[in-house]
Amino acid sequence: MAHQFTTSYVKDSLDIFHYYKKLGDRAMAQCPNEGLFTALDAESNSIAIIVKHLAGNMRSRWTDFLTTDGEKPDRNRDTEFEAPPTARAELMELWERGWKCAFDALQPLRDEHLSRTITIRTEPHSVMQAINRQIAHYSYHVGQIVYLARHFAGDKWQTLSVPKKKSAEFNSKVASGELSQR
Repeated sequence: MAHQFTTSYVKDSLDIFHYYKKLGDRAMAQCPNEGLFTALDAESNSIAIIVKHLAGNMRSRWTDFLTTDGEKPDRNRDTEFEAPPTARAELMELWERGWKCAFDALQPLRDEHLSRTITIRTEPHSVMQAINRQIAHYSYHVGQIVYLARHFAGDKWQTLSVPKKKSAEFNSKVASGELSQR
């Protein structure tokens, strides 16, 4: 995604969410099928569990974002960490459905909405605070997905950012406009 200068918080937030979705997309595309469903140990989450949790969070937080509490009464967070999908197609459908909730809620927002008050678990948040909270949450979990996908892809992994020992070459391409930093 090409970095674009903006003074709109909403536009920048949308760009950041799209960036993290794309990172997750690209990481999971490189992960072998069995790696999507494998946890490193009994206390760790698999990519499938992380995706199920993110999708549940996204549905809860973004459905009726401006008008209802971000923790929906029908959400059972604990079950998000149990019985994930067992097929790549089903997992990716869950991933896409979660992001659709987020983007459908964010796209109509304007900067004038940022000071409105919404609630998450009955706690008041400005719209801007709620967005920041979700950016932090999603980037944390997408980082986990990338880490796990990289582990399971092994030597077939293609970097999603600046390749090791290639910073000078990368910076030169960014300066020339050939590449984007984001």
